[in-house]
Amino acid sequence: MKPRVRFAPSPTGYLHIGGARTALFNWLYARHAGGTFILRIEDTDAARNSQEAVDVILNGLRWLGLDWDEGPLTGDATGAGKGDRGPYFQSQRKENYQRRVEALLSRGLAYQHEGAVKFKMSREAVTIRDLVVGEVVRKLTDREEQDPDFVILRSDGQPVFHLTNVVDDLEMGITHVIRGEDHLSNTARHIALFRAFDVHPPHYAHIPLILNADGTKMSKRDTGASLTNYLEEGFLPEAVVNYLCLLGWSPKNNREKMSLAETIETFDLPQILRHNARFDHEKLLWLQGEYARELNDDRFYELAVHAFAKAGADTNKFPLSYVKAALDSCKGKFKLFSELPGYAGFYFTDQIEYDAEAAKRDFVPENKPRLEKLRDAFAVAPKFDAATLEAALKETAKTLGVKAGVLVHPCRLAVTGKPAGPSLYHLLEVLGKEKSLARIVRALATFD
Repeated sequence: MKPRVRFAPSPTGYLHIGGARTALFNWLYARHAGGTFILRIEDTDAARNSQEAVDVILNGLRWLGLDWDEGPLTGDATGAGKGDRGPYFQSQRKENYQRRVEALLSRGLAYQHEGAVKFKMSREAVTIRDLVVGEVVRKLTDREEQDPDFVILRSDGQPVFHLTNVVDDLEMGITHVIRGEDHLSNTARHIALFRAFDVHPPHYAHIPLILNADGTKMSKRDTGASLTNYLEEGFLPEAVVNYLCLLGWSPKNNREKMSLAETIETFDLPQILRHNARFDHEKLLWLQGEYARELNDDRFYELAVHAFAKAGADTNKFPLSYVKAALDSCKGKFKLFSELPGYAGFYFTDQIEYDAEAAKRDFVPENKPRLEKLRDAFAVAPKFDAATLEAALKETAKTLGVKAGVLVHPCRLAVTGKPAGPSLYHLLEVLGKEKSLARIVRALATFD
């Protein structure tokens, strides 16, 4: 039988990076084994759930490219287009849970208690044969020995997580439950429920937790905890997916940068590591930079223009050839698209503000005649292209008896407002003669 796996988040807030990794591992295993990946929204707690949180989950999974294989046809508020398949919602499956509760009650495996329904938990130790953790024997705690039974239906009629989780896994034919290790404490109860329904439980694979770099548990407030942050900061989904694969899973050849096709071919449950994974932001940034450098031109332009628009810069006001030339000078020079407006915003505004520290260093009296000399050399340059401008600057520096850097730094600051950025000669070519000279003249007027 081909595996059937699921990702079953609760829509109570943002999509945690640990949840995104759980979804990814389930998706990868399904794709590797030719199985089925199901998305199930566990939304029975109406007081804590919201449509906004559902949308965050759906948008995050779509951004990562994690498509699900089953679900009702929908064109409603889930955000899926007409004719697409939405996820399963537990709030629409309450009759299933009620039917299962009645079956347990009729067989004496559950009982009424203060308006609620409790399940008669096994008094024996439960053995969990986990595909990642290994064999775990779950004995009753001292507290549980007095009353190991647990609520499956609250007094208000709401089914509890333990019941809904098991009933849906049973009725959806889930063969493998791949989830975070923090759920291991629930598994004995879930196995007992499966047995009460006279079915074999699925295979369990509890994957290691994601910790901060210092080994502490990652909370909602920690850097990197929310998947939404990666969308907003301009990460590439393929870089995030690649990095998430490395958090708790190791391919046999120990490679770090892998295409999605290679990952699907290689991924399997036995390679999931036993120890907890530590989040390494620097490694993620490295992968982001690698993938950003490999972008084809069309996608690079699209993402770059979007980043500028988000920062309030309208590139549509400029000729397409100018925009492309400006962006070409930036490719491979930054990692996050959210950094791009600060890195190259000077191309799309005439309101240049000079970096204060750089101005103290470079806009000094002795540099004024040097920059004036460079302006004059640029003004009479036979062509205003990178090669000609580089030659003109170096010849001017030679005439003045200074190193080229003495002219490069104040010139860059004058035309961009920044102490660093794209190649000076190329950015001057993109800006053009009129704009470049005008900016140098304006900067000269600010010198002490």
